[in-house]
Amino acid sequence: MSELRFSLADVAGVRLAVSPANETVMSMWALANPIRYAVHLPWIDRARVTLRRPEVADRVRPLVELTRPRCWLPDFLTPAARPNMEMAEQLDQIAATPPDVVARDLLATTPSRPLSPFGRALLADPRGLLPQLIDAVRFWYDEAIAPDWPRMRALLDADVAYRATQLAEGGAGRFFEQLHPSLRWLGDRVVSDDPFERDFDLRDRGLALNPSVFSDRRVLWNLLEDSVPAGAYPVRAVGMLWEATATPPGDPLARVVGPGRAALLHLLDTVATTTDLARLTGMSAGNVSQHLAALHAAGLVSRSRQGRHVLYRNTDAARVLLGASRGG
Repeated sequence: MSELRFSLADVAGVRLAVSPANETVMSMWALANPIRYAVHLPWIDRARVTLRRPEVADRVRPLVELTRPRCWLPDFLTPAARPNMEMAEQLDQIAATPPDVVARDLLATTPSRPLSPFGRALLADPRGLLPQLIDAVRFWYDEAIAPDWPRMRALLDADVAYRATQLAEGGAGRFFEQLHPSLRWLGDRVVSDDPFERDFDLRDRGLALNPSVFSDRRVLWNLLEDSVPAGAYPVRAVGMLWEATATPPGDPLARVVGPGRAALLHLLDTVATTTDLARLTGMSAGNVSQHLAALHAAGLVSRSRQGRHVLYRNTDAARVLLGASRGG
């Protein structure tokens, strides 16, 4: 069991963002354990073919060695993301890690498993070998993550928008208890039912939270109290991530409202923005906006504003139509 202790400033400092570095690093767990990560089998099959190419295997080896199954990740390798960060910015974050912090974070992982050969070499020469690790992360992102990143990003962005609404409307207690079943809010702390036994005072630094495609069972916290406080939690609706098409073949709903609008209704069981839907469907943002306007006018889609974002979701009427079209 882990505990994170909050001040009032920490509660106000809870922030949500998407981390491409986290997804790139944690994706290695899915490759190593496809049964546990069966929801990602379409991606795993493609990624394994990529990793079997000798030039890829050689470049990515440092990352593979630091992301072994049942092995804790060093905090510097999963830096806390800020909103709208791109992969290049997060690689710069990793590159800026002082050598003594690299060594400290590596040693913090050893209670779970001894360091790998590359881990021991990096511990001995963090300044000299950190660029090699950064190259491995960059290369794996380019080869295996970037082709599917628009799809992943849309799902992750939709989750951030949904959680931000929860936090604004329900406060910290409701937010954390709905973030994951393993979390409880006790007024001034989060108690996490996990095997990690972390005990942190956030010390007015706030908490960065990243939804994750490849974090499947629990919230994963940074290991060390001196690291930037951060956690990765399982994203909602991950089962829809690798759907080949948003509209099932022969979908009767598509014959009634058209394939484009049917595709949006199948995706709007969870809240999403116009940008999210454009990424998931491949339609232009303009086409998505036109379809959403028509669906909203027909009472099939609701919309609300959260900051700069307009969020869309199916109404009860839409859910009835979807249930009928699916034979439910």
